[in-house]
Amino acid sequence: MSVPDRIAISGMGAISAIGEDVSSNHRSLRASHHGIVPIRQLDTPHRDKLLVGEIAISNDQLAERVGVAGDDAYTRSTLLALLAAKEATAAIDLSDGSRTGLISATTVGGMDATERYYEDYLATETHRHFIPTHPCGYGTEQIARHLGITDYVTTISTACSSAANAIMLGARMIKAGLLDRAVVGGTDCLSRFTINGFNSLMIYTDGHCRPFDEHRNGLNLGEAAAYLVLERAALVARHSKAPLAYLSGYGHANDAFHQTASSDNGEGAYLAMKQALEVAGLDAGAVGYINAHGTATPNNDLAEGQAMLRIFGTAEAIPMFSSTKAFTGHTLAAAGAIEAVFSVLALQHQEVFANLNFSEPIAALGIVPQTTQRHATLNHVLSNSFGFGGNCSSLLFSKAHD
Repeated sequence: MSVPDRIAISGMGAISAIGEDVSSNHRSLRASHHGIVPIRQLDTPHRDKLLVGEIAISNDQLAERVGVAGDDAYTRSTLLALLAAKEATAAIDLSDGSRTGLISATTVGGMDATERYYEDYLATETHRHFIPTHPCGYGTEQIARHLGITDYVTTISTACSSAANAIMLGARMIKAGLLDRAVVGGTDCLSRFTINGFNSLMIYTDGHCRPFDEHRNGLNLGEAAAYLVLERAALVARHSKAPLAYLSGYGHANDAFHQTASSDNGEGAYLAMKQALEVAGLDAGAVGYINAHGTATPNNDLAEGQAMLRIFGTAEAIPMFSSTKAFTGHTLAAAGAIEAVFSVLALQHQEVFANLNFSEPIAALGIVPQTTQRHATLNHVLSNSFGFGGNCSSLLFSKAHD
C-alpha cells in the first residue's frame, strides 16, 4: 500500500472499567490494574454473585460531562459513546470540508433504558420519550448530531466483532474514495439481558476470568466505549499532524459452524487473521504482538489458539499474545474498539500488556500468553474480535515511524 493510500489513525477516545479516557486506560494496563468488581449500579438478582467490568459513573454524571440535559433521552450506551467520541475528535476539525462518516457499533443499544422503564411506559408518560432509544441505530444518530457528522452515518451490530467491523468498514470506504475521514468504534453498557443471556449459556465465571488458562471457566462482562478517527494519510499530512499509527490490514470471515460456538479448529478466526495479513501485505512473522479475543470460555480460547497455531505454524513461532479482557471484562460490541485503542497504545509505547490470572497452559495447545507487562520492539500488532453467529474479524495495526 503506497503512503498516500495508507489509513492513518489520527485520534482515539476510550472509557472502560479501567479508565475514563485513553491515558487512564493506559496507566491501568501498564500497572496491571484490573477493573473487575461486584455489580454495583445495575439492578439485578446477580448483584452479589457475578463480577463485571463496571464504569463507576452514573448516567447523570455522564450526561453532565458530555453536556446533555439530564432529562433528555440518552441511554447509557450513548452517553459512554459521546464521552469517547468527543475525546477521539477533540483535536480534529470535523467541519474542514472533508467527507466525514460515523460508523458506530452496538449490541445493547437502548436496552438498558427499556429494561428500566418498560413497566413504567404502561402506567405513565414520564419516561416514554425513551421508547425510540431502544433500536441500535438511534444512539448513533444522536452521536452524529453532537459531532456534526452528516456525510455518512450507519450502525453495525455483528455481536462481539461489531466495533472491529465498524473500523474495517471505515477503512474500506476511505480506500474506495467514498470518505476522507471516518469516526469508527463501538459502545455497550451492561444490561440485565446480556448478563442473563451469557449466564444462561453457562459461560459466565463465578470469579475472575482466566484467559488461555487450562482451568478457565467463563467470562466477565464489562461496559465500554471507544472510537478512533481514520483518515487518508495525505489528509493527515496536509494538516501537519503525525498519525498515532496506521490500520494496515483487516479481515472478516465466518466459519458458519454454530450460533454461539466457534469451530474446534478456529476456521473463521484463521481466515480472518490470514486475510488481515494479506491486505497488509505482511508475512505472519512480522506480527510482534497479538491482542487476542481471549474471552476465557472453554470454546473460544481453544479455537483461537488453534487458529494462531495454524497461522504461525508452531507454538514457538506465535508472537507474544495476551487477552486484555481480564482488565475490562468482555465489552461485547465495544471490544474491537477498546482493544484497537490498546493495540495502538502498545505500538506507541512499545509494550505488551499482561494476560492476567493465568496459571497453566491449555493442555491441547501448549501455548503461553504474556503474563506480565513488558517492553518490546513492535512494528505490527494484530487484534482479534470474534462474535456469535461465527462473525470473526481481525485488525492489523502498524507503527507510525518517525
